[in-house]
Amino acid sequence: MSAVRVWKRLLGVERGTVIESVELVTDGAEQVVVARVRPTRRQRLRCSRCARRCRRYDGGHGRRRWRTLDLGTVRAFLEAEAPRVSCREHGVVVAAVAWARPGARFTRAFEDTCAWLTAHASASTVAQLLRVTWRTVTAIVTRVVADLAGRVDQLDRLRRIGIDEIAHRKGQRYLTCVIDHDTGRLVWAAPGRDMATLDVFFDELGSRSEALTHVSADAADWIHTVVADRAPQAIRCLDPFHVVAWATDAVDEVRREMWNRLRRTGKTSQAKTLKGSRWALLKNPRDLTTAQRTTLAAIAADNTPLYRAYLLKEQLRACFAVKGVDGRRLLAGWLAWARRSRLAPFTKLAATIARHLPLIRNTLDHGLSNARVEATNTHLRVLTRRAYGYHSPEALIAMAMLTRGGLCPPLPGRAA
Repeated sequence: MSAVRVWKRLLGVERGTVIESVELVTDGAEQVVVARVRPTRRQRLRCSRCARRCRRYDGGHGRRRWRTLDLGTVRAFLEAEAPRVSCREHGVVVAAVAWARPGARFTRAFEDTCAWLTAHASASTVAQLLRVTWRTVTAIVTRVVADLAGRVDQLDRLRRIGIDEIAHRKGQRYLTCVIDHDTGRLVWAAPGRDMATLDVFFDELGSRSEALTHVSADAADWIHTVVADRAPQAIRCLDPFHVVAWATDAVDEVRREMWNRLRRTGKTSQAKTLKGSRWALLKNPRDLTTAQRTTLAAIAADNTPLYRAYLLKEQLRACFAVKGVDGRRLLAGWLAWARRSRLAPFTKLAATIARHLPLIRNTLDHGLSNARVEATNTHLRVLTRRAYGYHSPEALIAMAMLTRGGLCPPLPGRAA
């Protein structure tokens, strides 16, 4: 194997590049490897936006360096002329080079490695490893995601989607996220949580919204209003987790009311016992500890109204576990029981569920939930905590698309 071929492999510039020389030079207080390169004749003088061959405009700012992956413990750079070309579509731009993305001062191999590492470690760790700043890491991730997103239509072939919002920082700052239920990928995200934000998604989706068959969401009116208007043929499902959470809140409200009543009547010992029963009432039965099972048995024996609230919560959960026609029957029985339960929180909940009954029946019939969306939201919270917050929603969206949108590049020189 020739020395030139070895250097091409080491520098990650095997295609569209000619290596003129490689030297070890002094740059400030350190020595670095500088490889002087040029595009092949076929790749020369092309627009960096559309890759169309153009006429030369001028020499630009002369020779330019691009940082590439370190060679051992030594930093390495590619150096080449950076002329400008005149493109009929994009005007005067810097000519494209095979080893770097437009506007980048790093090679593709360096940026792909940086993006892959950032998907698996904190930005500060990656910055220290690659000897760059964390702001540079963020800019590289944004550029890599934009490049890969431009090659793949994330909104193509959507059939079943989930929509939800997540708070990404203090001050009521939210992102609206859309998940593809069939692939589990995050396909779209944008700052905001209102009808205008969701309208932007459907504007980008265009006529393909007619192909949507199912949409899952929580009970937010702004989501269902837009979906009903922009994709009326889609079956809208209400997330079971949120419905059961309503029942959980109702149980806790009943418990607090009884606790306050016992305190007002001077039954402090019973009130203290009831105060410690919260998790025994709210947890799933299979997750109860031995002590919590004992507490629940005592409530069943001594506190009929509170135990009735617990049973109402569990039967509502059972409706979604059974699904289908049997689930509908259970839900009809639950509504009748809740309305005559003489428990104000559950009477109110029955009215809420009756108002959303068509959406809940769709959920029972089709078994669609927002579980994938909630998993993505949990992942975004982990990303935010790992980075100690993001300065802009765009930076978080870029990280989310990198890790949850299928836009993470493979490591250079390895199979995807």
